[in-house]
Amino acid sequence: MKEYRSDKLRSVGIVAHGGAGKTSVAEALLFNAGAITRIGRVDDGTTTTDFEPEEIKRKVTISAALAPCEWRDHKINFIDTPGYADFVGEVKSTLRAVDSTLVVVCAASGVEVETEKVWQYISELNLPRIVFINKMDRENADFYNVIQEMKDKFGSIILPIQLPIGAEENFKGIIDLVRMKAILPSPSQRSQGAEADIPEDLREMALELRQKLIEVVAESDDDLLAKYLDGEELSDDEIKIGLVKGVFQGNIIPVMCGAAYKNIGIQEIMNAVLDYTPSSEASRFLGTHPVSKEIVERKASDGFSALVFKTTADPFVGRLSYIRIFSGSMKPDSMIYNASKEKTERIGNLFTLRGKHQEPLNIIYAGDIAVVAKLQETGTGDTLCEKDKPMIFEPITYPKPMFTMSIEAKNKGDEDKIGNALNRLMDEDKTFKVVKNVETKQLLISGIGELHTDIMAERMKRKFGVDVILSDPKVPYRETIRGSVKVEGKHKKQSGGHGQYGHVWLQLDPLPMGTNFEFVDSIFGGAVPRQYIPAVEKGVREALVGGILGGYPMVDVKVTLYDGSYHNVDSSEMAFKIASTMALRKGALQAKPALLEPICNVNINVPDSFMGDVIADLNGKRGRIQGMEPITKGAGVIKAQVPMSEMFRYAIDLRSITQGRGHFDLNFSHYEEVPQRIAEMIIATSKKEKNEEH
Repeated sequence: MKEYRSDKLRSVGIVAHGGAGKTSVAEALLFNAGAITRIGRVDDGTTTTDFEPEEIKRKVTISAALAPCEWRDHKINFIDTPGYADFVGEVKSTLRAVDSTLVVVCAASGVEVETEKVWQYISELNLPRIVFINKMDRENADFYNVIQEMKDKFGSIILPIQLPIGAEENFKGIIDLVRMKAILPSPSQRSQGAEADIPEDLREMALELRQKLIEVVAESDDDLLAKYLDGEELSDDEIKIGLVKGVFQGNIIPVMCGAAYKNIGIQEIMNAVLDYTPSSEASRFLGTHPVSKEIVERKASDGFSALVFKTTADPFVGRLSYIRIFSGSMKPDSMIYNASKEKTERIGNLFTLRGKHQEPLNIIYAGDIAVVAKLQETGTGDTLCEKDKPMIFEPITYPKPMFTMSIEAKNKGDEDKIGNALNRLMDEDKTFKVVKNVETKQLLISGIGELHTDIMAERMKRKFGVDVILSDPKVPYRETIRGSVKVEGKHKKQSGGHGQYGHVWLQLDPLPMGTNFEFVDSIFGGAVPRQYIPAVEKGVREALVGGILGGYPMVDVKVTLYDGSYHNVDSSEMAFKIASTMALRKGALQAKPALLEPICNVNINVPDSFMGDVIADLNGKRGRIQGMEPITKGAGVIKAQVPMSEMFRYAIDLRSITQGRGHFDLNFSHYEEVPQRIAEMIIATSKKEKNEEH
């Protein structure tokens, strides 16, 4: 691939709800540009951008994939992104690397949940966008219904610049409202569509919508507006000028249509990207100085600056870093400065990827995207720049994981491999987290949803040869006492020679929740010699760890050693340790023992229309509603306290209740006593599991 300067470069993220056909659009774009020789199909597992085995198996996009192509002496870096909520991190990363977006909407399904979400992400970053209404050949396709739905949801900035000729099985082509020409599919798939006159039955509608188009674009430029108000006709070139300004300002979102599977309207997408979306040449990019924290501005012609927006881990190739250049240029075999880590890195070869196919690059300029292998210190979100002109771009923000599973090696001997594999996957996916629960002794992985964690398990096996088992996490229950008691513990054993003798009297009292444990030595007169008191405390602590109900740690207990006796010959530290353990276990059973469970603070963001259903579901999970607050128009946050045991699969429940529109975060709050009926079930289950282990 030849060199392209900033004014000849575009980087475009293709986003959509899953199933809208964006991967098919990406495939058709590559085919029309001559980058591939035939159009692959998602169902056949032959598309360029869905090349991972997990993607081919499940027929969904999981990872954002580069799809660069050349068109009209320009280079366009298309990036095909996932359309399912579990992989939103890939979408977030991509949007930080592109100049504009192509939003694909299904002509039959219309605006769906993920369409709304990615629209919000795009709006937060003020990125220009073009909408492509795909699958016009599908049953129930309705261009005009989708247009109205988008206007209702996103406002009057939705502006059709094309019309379909027919729909469903009668879809025959498109009408270009800028040039007022019909474009019909060519018999040769890759050839430019043939231009023709607009069909008579659509001419009146086309004229009406073109007039609306002219009115809107005129408002984006003072000169065009003056000409329009004077009653003069705007030329096609002037309409394009108005569209460029309107798209850049975010006042116009042009809407196109077609059918990727039949390769209709695809070349027009590439033309629109070049005609109506801006290059990075005229843009300004802001960051902060790492020391002074002052705002730093970069334009394309300034010194080198770039952002690592994606990292992949490969056991053979090593780490691959995807880099978006915002200013300056970068060459192979050069040194760069990582301002985020304050480290210098050596760049080896530069290349681009088309799916999994590599193409070497000799130099890249601002606006371009490159891939570099084996950077040692650099990770996703890091800023690369010149050392004498340091700056740091705002880091990429990712949603918090909402779904947690326990993970363990399926085969003995693989335990050591798990840690390395999980670290590599966390490096690759910033929405994937791993923690070790010290209480339950489980290794826990967290992702956006169930599919996300399943995919990670599959990648561990494929990439790192580690077969794992996923299961629901154990709840870190605890035990406590609610009453006070005095109890004796005596360990006496004689078997020839020295015997064993330890004797203690303990008082057990409940402590305020969260105090954990307190040991008090109240011995007077040497009833228990000083040298044995640490052994008494040690025995008590060991007994507390195992609990007495379900084998859970006992907390919030005060233990006072107030009396006892000893034998000059037979007493020992071990004897007193055993005696105190016996006393603690016996006394705890008499002191009204209770089971405690962790309670979480939960904040649930949900549209107003689902508030009632979500609250009803929380009540069914023993949750307590703490309050509700509006956050945006039509949406609010529910604040609640819910037992942790009810929250492990809440991501699935919430997605079902809210049709994928809700999300939540939670954090530990405190422990509370478990209701008696539920406690009995938990204790019985725990004892059964321990018996099976033995």
